[in-house]
Amino acid sequence: MPAYRKLGRVSSQRKAMLKGLVTSLIDNGKIETTETRAKEVRKIAEKLINLAVREADNFTSKQVKVSKARVDSGGRKITISKTSKNNRKYEVVEREESTDMKTVDSPSRLHARRQIIKWIYRFKDEKGVNKNLVDKIFNELAPKYKEKNGGYTRIYKLGPRRGDAAEMVILELL
Repeated sequence: MPAYRKLGRVSSQRKAMLKGLVTSLIDNGKIETTETRAKEVRKIAEKLINLAVREADNFTSKQVKVSKARVDSGGRKITISKTSKNNRKYEVVEREESTDMKTVDSPSRLHARRQIIKWIYRFKDEKGVNKNLVDKIFNELAPKYKEKNGGYTRIYKLGPRRGDAAEMVILELL
């Protein structure tokens, strides 16, 4: 007996489908799917959240120098004219340096982050901006579930689907 459900698909299709469902679950908080798919997605999502909960506080902060281009009131970069050694003029963007606090992951947290990346698709929202669901897991979900020992998801049964009578459920994060 295998350790997972095959869901009537070859392994590459099954993994792609499960990655898509896990990504949707973490992004939206709930998904509507069949019962067998929901049970497989639940296993994966709970493992990912559990990884993040274990590594939630395993980072340090350090100061980093940040160099930014100076901009005027209209949002355009400020440039300076300079002359090269062979008397050619060119434009250089004026920059300002500042220090900023940045979090640095410990090796075990970095490993957990990479394991989570394996199960989540990268995608863009409606505006075309990349959404980082791994940061959402570490910054929002892990602190939320810090006191819980598992059981991060819930399944509600909806009844059979019209057409093939597959048992439909809603899988949601608590």
